[in-house]
This record gives sequence, structure tokens and C-alpha cells, in this order.
Amino acid sequence: MNLSPSNRLTPWVARLIIANAVVLLLLLTIFTSPALVDALQFNPARALQRPWTFVSYMFVHAGLLHLLMNMLMLFVFGGPVEARMGSRAFILYYLFCGVGAAVFSMGLTGLMHVAPFVGASGAVLGVALAFATYWPDAELILFPIPIPMRARTFVAILVGLDILGALYFNDGVAHLAHVGGVLFGYLFFRLHTLARRRPHAPPRTLERVVMVQSGSAESERRTPLPPALRPRRRPDADPVAAEVDRVLDKISEKGMGSLTPAERRFLDEVAKQKKQEP
Repeated sequence: MNLSPSNRLTPWVARLIIANAVVLLLLLTIFTSPALVDALQFNPARALQRPWTFVSYMFVHAGLLHLLMNMLMLFVFGGPVEARMGSRAFILYYLFCGVGAAVFSMGLTGLMHVAPFVGASGAVLGVALAFATYWPDAELILFPIPIPMRARTFVAILVGLDILGALYFNDGVAHLAHVGGVLFGYLFFRLHTLARRRPHAPPRTLERVVMVQSGSAESERRTPLPPALRPRRRPDADPVAAEVDRVLDKISEKGMGSLTPAERRFLDEVAKQKKQEP
């Protein structure tokens, strides 16, 4: 499997890494008051009185090691996921998982004690789930253990460890937030799948504009055409042409704005190849 998008830093992954690093630097050097951290962290007992903490806690970390671990995972998994989703969908998904981690933790306060917490782990684990959803069989090698592991297995192990940690260990780690981020990531993909299964509205009638010249005057005649779909290619046909058909169908259905950066680059490369042909 080709994961070429992971070789570069995508726009929102870069912005998130910079934002988290800057916040930690400011909290360690200028804004060192514990009251500020208290105002930014997520406290389930006071979350409704401090609604901004559903988002602000994701940009606060308990130290350099905490920041490095989260940002390393975001760099590894976030690049391919953002390239696949598109930047706008990626940042919405990231925030959805992060807010969902807080909501999930707050919902469990009636069953167990949930201490205040900070960090982007819930959102980052949601991104890891997205990676495992798109590329479940991608092999990962975990340093320092030189044993290849599939992406879906890696995420399943992380979730299992967090469930055990929440039930049996009081180690100061927000295990419930981690599980919440993964659950809301799973919910996101389920909702997306259900939305794609809904029947689409019938396509609008196309119009062909025919320019008719009479003497020196020109006029337009609009002739309605019945809606027509491009014929689908057989599965054994040219895969490049089949991918072109899929992208063009997407443009026809949702417009150019729906294309991901990878799809835009693909169309540009196909167009260049067509121009070079004799």
C-alpha cells in the first residue's frame, strides 16, 4: 500500500502541532499561574459552567513528554488521514473526537469519579482510528519493538489498555477520554456510512446551449436533454480511467469543493498526461 501523503506535513496537522507546542511554551514561561491551567482543563463537575473547556483542554498538556507523545502520533497518523479526508473534514473530525472524549467522560460521572484532565489524546486516538479504518492492514513497527503490527490491531490494543486502565488503575491518565475519542470517531464513520446509503435526489435535466448565427446576429437556443450518466467501465478496464469516472461523478454530484487534495492532484496529473499525448 502506498502511503505517500505521510511523507509530508499536511496543513492542519502542522497547525495543530504548532498550536499545542506554543501553548505549552507559554504556560511554562509566561502564563505560569496554576489558575490558568485550571480554567483551561476539562473538569466534568464544572464543564457546563465552563463550556469553552470542551475545546481548550485539547491544547493543554501536562509536560513536554505528554506533548511529544501526542504530537508524534498526530504526525504519523494525521498526514495520511487529512490527505484522504480533505483539510476541512479533517479538522472537523479532529474536534469532533476531542469534544466527544470530553462529553463521554462527563456522561460517566454518575457511575464513577472522573478527575479533571488535559491533552489531545482523545482527538489523536480518533485520528488513529480513522487511519485504521482507511488502511486496516497497514503495517506499523513500534519502536523499540521491531515487530510489525497491523493498524487495526494497534488501535484495538490501545483501546483495550485504556479500558483496563480506567477500570483497574489510578495512574492519573485520562483513559476514559481516550476511549471516548475512539468511540466518537467510530460514530463519525457510522453516520457517514449511513448518510451515503440514503437515496440521492434525481439529477436535474441538463441543457445544451446551441449558438445559431443568422446574418450578423447571434442568438441562443436551449434544448433540454434527458439526464444521462456516463457508462460504467467494467472492473477489468483501465483503473486510471475508472478513477477518472469516479472523481467526475463526485464533481457532478457535489461540486469541485468536495474534492480532496489527493483527488485534485490526480486530475491535474491526468490532464498533464493528456496534453503530452500526440
